[in-house]
Amino acid sequence: MADQSSGSREGSLDAPTRHPLDWKNPGFYDQAALDKELERVFDICHGCRRCVSLCHAFPTLFDLVDESPTMEVDGVAKADYAKVVDQCYLCDLCYQTKCPYVPPHEWNVDFPHLMLRAKAVRHRDGETTLAARLLSSTTAVGKLASIPLVVKAVNAANRARPTRALLEKTLGVDREARVPEYHADTARRRMKGMDGGAAQITPAGRTRGKVALFATCYCNYSYPQAVEDLAAVLRHNGVAVKLVEREVCCGMPKLELGDLESVARYKEKNIPVLAAAVRDGWDITAAIPSCVLMFRQELPLMFPDDEDVQLVKRHLFDPFEYLWQRHQAGLLKLEFANPLGKIAYHAPCHQRVQNIGPKTRDILKLVGGTEIEMIERCSGHDGTYGVKKATYAISRKIAKPVENRVRQAGAAHFASDCPMAASHIAHGLGDTPGAESPLSLLRRAYGI
Repeated sequence: MADQSSGSREGSLDAPTRHPLDWKNPGFYDQAALDKELERVFDICHGCRRCVSLCHAFPTLFDLVDESPTMEVDGVAKADYAKVVDQCYLCDLCYQTKCPYVPPHEWNVDFPHLMLRAKAVRHRDGETTLAARLLSSTTAVGKLASIPLVVKAVNAANRARPTRALLEKTLGVDREARVPEYHADTARRRMKGMDGGAAQITPAGRTRGKVALFATCYCNYSYPQAVEDLAAVLRHNGVAVKLVEREVCCGMPKLELGDLESVARYKEKNIPVLAAAVRDGWDITAAIPSCVLMFRQELPLMFPDDEDVQLVKRHLFDPFEYLWQRHQAGLLKLEFANPLGKIAYHAPCHQRVQNIGPKTRDILKLVGGTEIEMIERCSGHDGTYGVKKATYAISRKIAKPVENRVRQAGAAHFASDCPMAASHIAHGLGDTPGAESPLSLLRRAYGI
């Protein structure tokens, strides 16, 4: 086990820093070098164990160590390292909130990016299943499922027990997991032709008063109301709004597979469009934290020398972060028509790790007659992790503490910035209460 007392604490009080992902270096994919780094980091994690409650990756690691002949990492078979990797869904919470050994500490521990490297090596070695590739192809699946003549059949099939049994057998989607419904009337179809006009464009803080919306795969095909609500709230507050000219998946589902080449292909389609919008004076936002995080963190770390990627990063906002900056400048309208009562509000991991603070809570608290019960724990959904047969039971276990907090709150509303997390938690609650979007709640408060 690593002697933690020997590690220098010099610089440990500095803010964590993230090194670029060296994914184009051939050494990144060297299995022997990867195993050596996995053993080094696992040894440090074993000696610390403060992340044991975050997700299932760390209990899996610690059980492997404790059940090994030596009760140390050197007693764990390297073939079993994959069991830890399988349980990491790259939420980044260990890096951002728990680990004392992240850079600039000399031990240089970046557990999520090490797991990403291991996933990338497995993907390059051909170990990604066809089912996993299909489930992560969100743009293609969404386009097919939302065809007007197809969508009703798809939704009906997803509700039918025989079809779900087949889906479990062929694609590994647990028959009990909630899967999204699809809409022929997608967000981009509903808002086609939005001109982006506003009476007056007023910059404030880092915001420029003009926002181009990245619809996202999930919201476009399965939750278009969130995009409409976001647009309505922004316009009500004097912000010009339009849709991004065109888009494909942000790349997060492929990143979680370690399919970095597909991430790069999506980037080549999205970034030129987003960068052109930024140069034309538009800020960017999206209604799903994972997509915002992808453009603000993961792509900039994969492409640190790409000026357009870095430009988009500087002008991409979480929706409530954007509204808060407008509020700080006295530009947010505070004339609310409807109180919201008590809200059990779940802050999703991919929003928390952006280090912007609880801006959703702060904005909703501005509504008179509103009380917020904030819940900062993982939902257990995290992309496909919460629907796959191999991990669905674990995801439900991870979600249980959140579900208990929602029940105990006795709130009129339950909401999460991540619609997938909200749906997963509401499913465990039997939809009592049902899932709502904070954007929808804010629009309701305005009465617009």
